[in-house]
Amino acid sequence: MTDTHAPDILCIGSVLWDVIGRSASHMAKGADVPGRIIRLPGGVALNIAMTLVRFGLRPALLSALGRDAEGEELAAECARMGLDVAHLYRSDDLPTDRYMAVEGANGLIAAIADAHSLEAAGAKILAPLMGGALGSAEAPYPGPVALDGNLTEGLLETIARDPAFRAADLRIAPASPGKAERLLPFLRAGRGTLYVNLEEAGILCQTRFGTASEAAAALLERGAARALVTDGGNATSDATPQGVLTQTPPEVLVTRVTGAGDTFMAAHIASELSGADRDAALGRALRAAAAYVSGDTPS
Repeated sequence: MTDTHAPDILCIGSVLWDVIGRSASHMAKGADVPGRIIRLPGGVALNIAMTLVRFGLRPALLSALGRDAEGEELAAECARMGLDVAHLYRSDDLPTDRYMAVEGANGLIAAIADAHSLEAAGAKILAPLMGGALGSAEAPYPGPVALDGNLTEGLLETIARDPAFRAADLRIAPASPGKAERLLPFLRAGRGTLYVNLEEAGILCQTRFGTASEAAAALLERGAARALVTDGGNATSDATPQGVLTQTPPEVLVTRVTGAGDTFMAAHIASELSGADRDAALGRALRAAAAYVSGDTPS
């Protein structure tokens, strides 16, 4: 039987397989060290959705999956985890996307994101919101949306300005520093809450920042409606027109980094949806991210 219960939140963006190599050794360029290689469900939108499930929410995924064996396996795994996969765009001719990363004791060494199928699918992934099962320009979707920058800038521009999204609570992450500039449409439109790290904030503002609070305030000056800026183990800031709130994350032993930002964003969204104020939501998100990087929560 199909579950017709409306989702609590939409997660739009990359849904793919993560292939991650992790070593306990410090790694430099050209390093060849022992470690473990794992494959697990990933992608920014999916990482956020999986964390939201752990907070008791029911997310729906809007993304592109191939009808290849990897896509079938991933769709089945997402459904098993309690995610709504009914609105995924399934392509007969596009392969399922993948992400590959290498992590050492000194953090992320290198990563390659192959999200070409998501980009090629384009606006097809938004069909349920553009006159479909979830909304339309005349009756826009009114709930929260977690969105990642693996979409093309043109498609993100559409989301920032199209009437079908005017009622949505947009929460946006760039996916990586290399895709940070794709978030510029939301600065120009003054829409949404941005979740970025210090480097990504610098790219959006075309400068370098020394602290998260400085970066978050600058993003508001550039047009952002709200900005949360993280800086690894250093202070994190949440800037709104009402002021800048800053907290320092708990100190933990870092055992992994891929997905930490997604965990922070999901925990923050879930906290605010449960009614937490800004201070409580930021603290809860920092604790969730710290638990994740220390290995105390599932990957």
